[in-house]
Amino acid sequence: MDAPSELGDFLKSRRAAVRPEDVGISPHPTRRRVTGLRREELAMLAGVSITHYTRLEQGRAISASDSVLDAIARTLRLTDDETAHLKTLARPAASRPAPPRVEYASASARQLLAAMSEVPALILDRRNDVLAWNRLGHALLAGHLPPESPDTQGARPNLTRMLFLDEQYRDLYPNWDEEAQLSVASLRLVAGRHPDDRRLAELVGQLTVRCEEFTSRWARHPVRTCTSGVKQLRHPLVGTMDLSFENLVVPGSSGQRLIAYTAEPGSPSEAALRLLGSVTAPEAESTSATV
Repeated sequence: MDAPSELGDFLKSRRAAVRPEDVGISPHPTRRRVTGLRREELAMLAGVSITHYTRLEQGRAISASDSVLDAIARTLRLTDDETAHLKTLARPAASRPAPPRVEYASASARQLLAAMSEVPALILDRRNDVLAWNRLGHALLAGHLPPESPDTQGARPNLTRMLFLDEQYRDLYPNWDEEAQLSVASLRLVAGRHPDDRRLAELVGQLTVRCEEFTSRWARHPVRTCTSGVKQLRHPLVGTMDLSFENLVVPGSSGQRLIAYTAEPGSPSEAALRLLGSVTAPEAESTSATV
């Protein structure tokens, strides 16, 4: 992914989203040819020279200060996540990662997953590839896939790819549109931080070619991080559950995260989660096989 192009596209998308009247610019009696703010209007409101802003939007400004970027962010009404993304795109060399490599969950991380026998959990890399999951995590999110998928060459599941291209995984989410938007917004942040990640670029390219829904969302440049919250899942075996999740960074890794799901004690969701654990337990499988 080309960082200067990403920066320009991001700024253009945010300029288009700001209505002139919302920032004190009176509507012009003649019809505007530009949706949102013009470059010169943004530069004026941010207190930046039009030449400097134009160079920034074209990816030719390599010395934009925090004060300039903060002024542009305020004018465009960017969120904290969007402001951080703007600064990352404006200074790609400072956040360029090492060459991509195939990642694996460490033995200790796998041991931790196995010990979390009553909590669905999995480990993802920064691209949302599943590096490992425990039995309940597999049953919750991908019971239709072989449990050894994360360790199978060329068959490692990717949650973003599955969300857009795997109908059974997609059906888990009654609020699919919201989940899809958050997924793309999170991937945008990662792409901005790792512009030289070839495997990440391949994932984006594959989804862009194969899924129009992904392409339209990606083109809008959403940016958002999500470390915790509540997801509603509609599981084919036990029905609808509201599960809290926590996204925890694995220390010493290159952006790996452990995600764990829990239900409110005493809730129907907790009962459903326990039922899922019982019907997918090895003992239950072996009993059903002998009947």
